[in-house]
Amino acid sequence: MIETGLVSLAIGAVSGYIAGFIMKSKGKLIENIILGIVGGLVAGVLFNLIGIAFFGLIGTIIESVIGACLLIFVARKIL
Repeated sequence: MIETGLVSLAIGAVSGYIAGFIMKSKGKLIENIILGIVGGLVAGVLFNLIGIAFFGLIGTIIESVIGACLLIFVARKIL
């Protein structure tokens, strides 16, 4: 149980870093990591609602990167 949470945090951190690089985010590294973690949760819910499933480590990272990119995009529009 604890291992799964730690793996999810690590995937979110990697995804946030990748999303920050893709979106050319000027945010700090910790902000991008947090966006990656939250983005993974958001993307998981959104993709589940439309019936798209990602499997495995690479699939989970892709899903989290997409979610983090969406959050960075929305944050730019709001702020």
